[in-house]
Formats: sequence, structure tokens, C-alpha cells
Amino acid sequence: MMREILFLAHRLPWPPDRGDKIRSWHLLKRLAQIAPVHVACFADDAEELAHADALDSFAARRCVVQRTRTRLCGVASGVLTGRPFSLSLFDSAQIRAFVAHTLATRDIGCIFGFSAQMAPFVPQDRGDVRFVMDFVDVDSQKFKSYAQSAGPVMRRVYAREARLLARFEQETAARADVNLFVSEAEAALFRRLSGNDYVSALPNGVDAAFFDPAGAYDRPAFDGPLIVLTGQMDYRPNVDAVTRFARETLPLIRAAQPKARIAIVGRKPVAAVTALAALPGVIVTGEVADVRGWLAAADVVVAPLGIARGIQNKVLEAMAMARPVVASTAAFEGIEAAAGRDLLVADGAVAEAKAVLGLMADPDRASSMGRAARAQVRVAYDWDARLSGLPAIVGIG
Repeated sequence: MMREILFLAHRLPWPPDRGDKIRSWHLLKRLAQIAPVHVACFADDAEELAHADALDSFAARRCVVQRTRTRLCGVASGVLTGRPFSLSLFDSAQIRAFVAHTLATRDIGCIFGFSAQMAPFVPQDRGDVRFVMDFVDVDSQKFKSYAQSAGPVMRRVYAREARLLARFEQETAARADVNLFVSEAEAALFRRLSGNDYVSALPNGVDAAFFDPAGAYDRPAFDGPLIVLTGQMDYRPNVDAVTRFARETLPLIRAAQPKARIAIVGRKPVAAVTALAALPGVIVTGEVADVRGWLAAADVVVAPLGIARGIQNKVLEAMAMARPVVASTAAFEGIEAAAGRDLLVADGAVAEAKAVLGLMADPDRASSMGRAARAQVRVAYDWDARLSGLPAIVGIG
């Protein structure tokens, strides 16, 4: 009989409306084609928990637990236990029991852990069960970057998190059979930091049939050029990026193009983001029914991230929609594309404004770049091709 798979994820994979959930959803769908899959995951809130039945099309059994620990509780638990705060936010006796019962009653051949937060649920003694750990990104390095730009108090908090999380990542990698990262750049970084050779890149894809510029979308209409920035707007790197762009780069653009606007399109905008709507030329949409309409309407899409890990799905989606993209070096890292042909790379307000204005002033170049971007995405980022090696990774099939 075919052995089965236990899939552990720190966030319910549905709806696939943010980078980690897009990746986990496609992984889960492909794993379900290989063998029966049992799924245990967390839901961020009651709204997300309501989508749990979306797993039933792919999961043989599922356990979805709403995460209730607040950040303050996570910090307190982390201090008391000496664990990273980001791990202390994810704990569940119900998931531990589901994992134990599944391993005891089913012929599990592989435990597939998605994100480091789920590694503690993988038993130390698992017999002949294969353990695949998809870290996605080197999260410890994200907190190290936070520490470098934080004030005195938070610098110590972030530095502690970076140190403890790095140790945990290396300990987890040492007991996994395969360690996956979203790009070769992340994989190479982890090899260098950990000395672990059981590290591979499994890059993201993009659904070019869904993100199709020829589709009929409800496009917003404005008098003047439209810049679009997408992303989860309660995620600190996105918040920092859009705040800086709106306050520093947009005024330079509007000095030459007074009617230019930027639309900040993304779920759960924090107060710092909603406040930007008071600035001239800034639109904050919050969550939208279909981001494709905004992308289709954009004259330019920007991804001005100062801190970024792995592959930015927001960049791939804009490229798939044949939009000209201006990305920071951090947002461009790990993306298989040619700067200058498929997108532009610019850092800092002056360079960003110059790149955006150049595309606005030359529609033919912008259109040509968009077409090249979509062509590159279709060649390099097909999900089926990206995940073709998954049976060998999990050791089943």
C-alpha cells in the first residue's frame, strides 16, 4: 500500500491571498496528487477558520486550530522558556494530539513541515518517517535586519529573536532529511550559516492563466497615471516600504506628473498605512475582491521593499499581468528575470522616481517591458514545472 503524508502548516492555506499561503496551497494540492494527505494547521482568526472546509477537497483528514495567543502572551512565554517569540505564538495541544494519533494510526511515510513554527510538532523519534522542512525563508535573518534599523529597546528584542531563531533553524535542519527554501539565494545563505548540506531550493511559481492581462476585470479609472503597490499591509516590511515611498518618492514623481497617484492595495492596513490616505495622490484600498483589476489599471507597479526574504509573489503577479515593474534590489533578489528587460531595479527615492517617470514618459517601452515580463514568467515560473520534483523530495510515488 502507498504510504501517506502528514502536512503541517503555520497558517491555513486558503484563501491563497498572501505569499506564504499561495506557496502552501500549491504544495498541498500537488502533495494530494502523490498520496493521501493529513493536514494540521493554524487559522489566524475566526474569519480564516471559516475557510477550513476548503481543505476537504485535498485532505484525507484535517485539524485546523484558531490561534488565540496574543503577541504579548507569545513574548511572555518566550521569555519564560527561553524560546524565540515567533515560535511561542504557535502552540496547540490539539495539533500535538492530532499528529500523535495520525502517526499511530496511519502509515505515514513523510512529515512535510511548512514554516519553522511547525517543526516543534514533529516528534524527535519518528522511526522511518521522512521529515521534509520547508523553511521558505531564513526568518532569523529578517529579525537581524529589523534589529539593525530599530531603536535601542527593540534592537535588543529583535537581536535576541534573531539569535534564538537561528539556533532553532539549525537544530531543526540537522534532524530533517530535506530542507527547502524558496530561492537559491536563501538556500545558499542557509548553507553558509548552518554548514548543512541537505538544503535545496524549491522556488515559487505563479498562475499565469489566472493573472492574465487579457482577462476582463473591473478596473478603477483615474485621471492621470496610476502607480500600484500590493501586499499584506500589516506586515512590517510592506508597511515600512509603502510609508517611505508615499512620503519620499511620490512627491518627487508628482513634481513632474502632478496627477500621478499611488494605490496601496492590500489586506489589513495598519493605522500607519491608512494615515497615508491623507497625503496628496495616495489611495488606500484595504482588501479588494480582485487585485487583478488594480494591476491591470496600473501604469507602473512598484515593490520598494527595504527588507525582503525569498521570492516576492507580488512582483511575479505584476509581471504575469504584463505590467512594468520597478523593484528594489531586495525585492528583486531571487527572481529569475533580467533587470532592464523584464523590470527595472531602483533603490532610494531619487532612483525610484526617475525609473517610474521614465516608464510613464515612454509608454512603448513600458508596454514592451510588460510583455517581456509576462513571457519570462510563463517560461520560468510555471507551478507544475516548479513542483515536478516533489515526489522525489517526499520519497513517495
